[in-house]
Amino acid sequence: MAPPATPTSYSLASSPFSSPNLGALLKIKVITWSQETGLPVSIRVRVGEKIFNLHRFPLTSKSGYFKKNLSKETSEIELPGDFPGGAESFEMIALFIYGSSSLIDPFNVASLRCAAEFLEMTEEQCSGNLCERFDLYLNQVVLQSWDDTLIVLQRCQILLPWSEDLLIVSRCIESLAFMACMEILDPEGRKDTPVVTMEELASQSWSCEMKDMVPEELWIKDLIALPFDFFKRVIGSLRRQGMKEKYVSPIIVFYANKWLLSRKTPTQFCESELLQGLVDLLPIGDNIRSSSSSNNNKNNSNINKVSGKVNIPVGFYFALLSRYLELGLKNENIKRKLQDQITVLLHFAQGEDFFPLLHVPDHSVSTMENVVSKYVASNSETNHSLVGEARCYRVAELWDSFLFHVVDAHPEMELKRFMELIERVPAAYRHSHDQLYRAINNFLKTHKEISQEEKGAICKNLSCQKLSQETCIEAVQNELMPLRLIVQALFVQQLNTHQTFKECSDSFRYTNCGAEFLSGSLSSSRCPYSRSQNLAESPYTTADGPEMGSSSGPLGLMLHKDMMMMQKIKFSTTEYEATSFRIQNLEQELMSLKRSLQLQNKELSKSQKKMVKPYGLEERSMSKKRNGVGQASSCISSVNFSSQRKYASRILKLFRRLTWFASRKSKRKPATPSHWPNSM
Repeated sequence: MAPPATPTSYSLASSPFSSPNLGALLKIKVITWSQETGLPVSIRVRVGEKIFNLHRFPLTSKSGYFKKNLSKETSEIELPGDFPGGAESFEMIALFIYGSSSLIDPFNVASLRCAAEFLEMTEEQCSGNLCERFDLYLNQVVLQSWDDTLIVLQRCQILLPWSEDLLIVSRCIESLAFMACMEILDPEGRKDTPVVTMEELASQSWSCEMKDMVPEELWIKDLIALPFDFFKRVIGSLRRQGMKEKYVSPIIVFYANKWLLSRKTPTQFCESELLQGLVDLLPIGDNIRSSSSSNNNKNNSNINKVSGKVNIPVGFYFALLSRYLELGLKNENIKRKLQDQITVLLHFAQGEDFFPLLHVPDHSVSTMENVVSKYVASNSETNHSLVGEARCYRVAELWDSFLFHVVDAHPEMELKRFMELIERVPAAYRHSHDQLYRAINNFLKTHKEISQEEKGAICKNLSCQKLSQETCIEAVQNELMPLRLIVQALFVQQLNTHQTFKECSDSFRYTNCGAEFLSGSLSSSRCPYSRSQNLAESPYTTADGPEMGSSSGPLGLMLHKDMMMMQKIKFSTTEYEATSFRIQNLEQELMSLKRSLQLQNKELSKSQKKMVKPYGLEERSMSKKRNGVGQASSCISSVNFSSQRKYASRILKLFRRLTWFASRKSKRKPATPSHWPNSM
């Protein structure tokens, strides 16, 4: 909240138009009036610590207050301590009473108008009295200028409640809102700089330490410098006068960033009050509906147009929520509103949007978990369209990214708790498991002491089928991953490599087929889609006749090639489950063989110590043992973990070379007809 104004900072003497010798001018006026009328001063007026010696008649003729409080016997009167403007205002009022034409300016008109109202200097006392004169100046001069109106509104802070009762504040607020709307509608006034909108703020990295986000428009800078009580009334007036929400919301964001997120507020009480006011001011509540805009772009602009209005980026709500948690506030209404708004806009969030929550480790996990649970519950009973599925994928990716950072913020987190957090998002929400793999890998790095069984339990939610090629290769080489996951990743890589070879082979075959077809040397046995075949046998013939372009052999081949290239491999569920079951059996067999070998080695060492056989007999005995258990020992040796890693690395290098070769083949465009004969 803006620092409160002090009487010293808003004194009339600070006006650049005020004369520094007001006291001397007043004395001259009093002496002149005494000389003209022959009447001495008869009234002493005390205002604070200052005393004014004046005449009775000028005071009682223009002020109803003095007329009621000055009797014939009274020679001294003291104004109350809450007199608007203090001694300086009364000094200028006294000059006006004695007929001075002192200059009125935006810096003193508000205090003079309030002082005149206190002294009841209305038209009932005399025509052209001060109240009417000051009102005319306000309406015809001040309220026609942005700067003058802003000055008067700022001066009204120390004149409450007088400035409020006289509608000076209301008139200034309505005037500022009107001129702001005109600023939006007048492109010439804005020159070449467009007015900031929420679309421009969407690219900001939202955090509690934003320093570079400063509005370029001067009128916005002026509005965000107002006290919050005045600011919220200006925002309300802007909306009433028809300013679009896409222009109003950025002003609120700038204000919150300056006085709340940048931590410039002086006390916790002010921050709590300001946060409550900003939450009430934001477009929350009626605007919380399902979004009608698509989410085709992964890096969404964070803008959600709802019923013609523009919602504020979800990262801003994350920043406010983290600020609420940092302050330790107990207002559950604020927390609920912020969480509900984040829930509705969660699919528009970026990975860095939740970073402010990580600054509050005591509440970050439970708060984010609550938001994600609400999102899952709100989408559990709805029919997921393509857009809805994309949003769910985005939320799952965001959650997995959050888990990655949570491990660093909570290194003491237990395995059971981490698995609960993973399962907080349904498996159907995860289109890609790359972020989940990174989160699990980070957890395993932090908890290197966990057993292989625990590693297998935590990796049960990880599917190698949904890993990208780069992540799958990384998983195979990762020593922290359990053996079962590594074998599964190798299996998936083998299938991917096989599919890549198949696509490469098809591409090469159809390219050469088309070249031979154009050269006229292609027989029907080598190319089943040759023109030598009957047209009815062509795969590109319809019931009504040849398909468009079927008369052109190369076009038909190209269409068929495109159809073949567009078909992607679909893993057989039965085959994958069978492989997974086989891997489990192999693991058990390998472990049992390893244990049996260890027992045999122990027995062998004991027997060698007890008896020493002749050289020939010992050699024959060892030969028999090698023949007897040679196969088992060979199998057990393959279980050695380091040798498995080396073998897997060699396979991966081969896979990479083959994949690189296949990708070059698949990306190579078909040669032009003039070059096809050369390729043969």
